[in-house]
Amino acid sequence: MPQLSTRHLLGIKDLTQTDIQLILETATQFKEVINRPIKKVPSLRDITIANVFFENSTRTRLSFELAEKRLSADVVNFSASGSSVKKGETLLDTVNNILAMKVDMIVMRHSSPGAPHYLASRIPANVINAGDGTHEHPTQALLDSFSMREKLGNLAGKRIAIIGDITHSRVALSNIFCLQKQGADVMVCGPTTLIPKHMAALGVRIGHDVREALAWCDVANVLRIQLERQQIKYFPSLREYSLYYGISRQMLDELDRPIVLMHPGPINRGVELTSDAADSPHSIILDQVENGVAVRMAVLYLLAQEK
Repeated sequence: MPQLSTRHLLGIKDLTQTDIQLILETATQFKEVINRPIKKVPSLRDITIANVFFENSTRTRLSFELAEKRLSADVVNFSASGSSVKKGETLLDTVNNILAMKVDMIVMRHSSPGAPHYLASRIPANVINAGDGTHEHPTQALLDSFSMREKLGNLAGKRIAIIGDITHSRVALSNIFCLQKQGADVMVCGPTTLIPKHMAALGVRIGHDVREALAWCDVANVLRIQLERQQIKYFPSLREYSLYYGISRQMLDELDRPIVLMHPGPINRGVELTSDAADSPHSIILDQVENGVAVRMAVLYLLAQEK
């Protein structure tokens, strides 16, 4: 059976084109499974997985937990807010205590970029990065690619615009790496203050006019304005951001061809997307949520084969 080239999923940057293809093909099989009347398979019956979340999460955490249970794994949930971390325990001590309970895999979200990499180099368990600071969010990029492929087929030569808060987004970086490895043409679009200087070095197009970006692209992946990560004001007000960079149903309907609209969630309705855009036929936002379970099942299953 084909295997991944890595023991961990720390970032898309570490995956090969073949790895991405394998994960997405495996996810297709698992999507069939989760649409059956009996949605469980015994693939990870002897595996124990700990979800270790040092940051708030709804979709990613529920998606991983559901994926683990669909694969029949034993699941342990850890939340930093009610743990010994509050008493000053280090990350490594926390995880080693969890591993002492014979856990095989760690799914971790942390506010510090590189935290999963630090852990993976020091513990024997497989580590899956569920988001590290503003660095990477690999499973989100994989499920985004899976969702795009369902609508468009092969992504080689397709035009993908990532619109919004690029500076504070871990989704943007993972998506850029994932799409480029599949041969897609990528543009980032947003206010100058929300596009990092190093973006040009990644070989992406850079735009500041949302209407031009929509007219250019096959897919618009719209990102949330992450006010909780912004220590200073990057634009005058949410109302002004919405005026210049918000996307409405009317804007989508006025395009000369239909495009696919995506959002990793949670949506700030009325800011980056109006409700009639988010709920329009252009939108595959709920498909992304469904596909997230299948893609995470694929990642867990393939990494468990390394055991």
